[in-house]
Amino acid sequence: MKIDSTSNSASVLGETRNRAAVVKPPTGAATEVHLSELAAQLQSPGDAGAFDSGRVAEIRQAISEGRFTINAEAIAERLITSASELVAAQRRS
Repeated sequence: MKIDSTSNSASVLGETRNRAAVVKPPTGAATEVHLSELAAQLQSPGDAGAFDSGRVAEIRQAISEGRFTINAEAIAERLITSASELVAAQRRS
């Protein structure tokens, strides 16, 4: 993108702001929101107990002592599994 010294940057900024303007619904209009199945799962408290503060403390200690090793293969496998589950969930929706 070339910037011409004769252009008026204030007018470009104003155009950008106008395009990003928020459109408000008419007064009294009802707003309805539908969550996807994945969003509903993320909001459910079902996995609230999955956080283990003791394990976090152990990992923090291992990192500070230089004993923590990263298993790239395990991380890659979990990322692939997670991505596959997300794709499958979107196809079902």
